[in-house]
Amino acid sequence: MHILRTRERVVVDIPIVITTVLHSLEGTIVDLSEGGAQVVGCTLPAGSSCQIDLDGHITYGTVRWSEEDRMGIRFPYELSEGPLHEKLDMARAPRRVSVAFQPRPQPTVMIGGGGFGRRTG
Repeated sequence: MHILRTRERVVVDIPIVITTVLHSLEGTIVDLSEGGAQVVGCTLPAGSSCQIDLDGHITYGTVRWSEEDRMGIRFPYELSEGPLHEKLDMARAPRRVSVAFQPRPQPTVMIGGGGFGRRTG
């Protein structure tokens, strides 16, 4: 089954604590978007309500799918502020740099001919 996503997922490495009424589990977000996250290192049953704690800031979610060592969590409201949103922005920042500002490779100088341009020597 292929799910059409409206938001781009970004690879991250964010240690978090997942809390439910009965559990408190440590995990790592490895995939994040404004609409949800993939967490590895812990698991809860699909349909479980939970909260993600990062630096004392809580983000609520619902487990959409669960495997042996990972799960997908959907946020009821898209991320727009807070530590998780800041981490998402920081992870996206390197890809937003314009091509015009990328360092250009230096041309290699060929000594003794072997190409176009001025002859040296």
